Amino acid sequence: MRHLALFLLAALPLPALAEACMVHSQGQGVAVQVCQQNVSIPKLLFETGFCKPKLKGQEIKVEFVEQCPEGAYGICSGAQAGGPAYRQDIHYYGVASDARFLKPFCEGQSAGTWRTP
Repeated sequence: MRHLALFLLAALPLPALAEACMVHSQGQGVAVQVCQQNVSIPKLLFETGFCKPKLKGQEIKVEFVEQCPEGAYGICSGAQAGGPAYRQDIHYYGVASDARFLKPFCEGQSAGTWRTP
């Protein structure tokens, strides 16, 4: 019986490790920090495209993490990214008053749902 239970447990699919990237940008006296949590973007495309922003005049640092850390003032859940099949959760850190601009963008253009943790 014990061997059967071990076999059944071994046959269960393992949950995929979450993947996310912390993006830090600095330029012209403004520092921005966001975390992009992958929902449905192919791994390679997420790592080489979505997590490699090119912002003119900005110094960009990207750090890959298992999941976005706590402490965000807002999260755009299920944000459409590059097409209806690609979704990500975007966690915003820093100046909480920026939510007044980010929430309408999230719910409108990104077709996401704004959450306040």
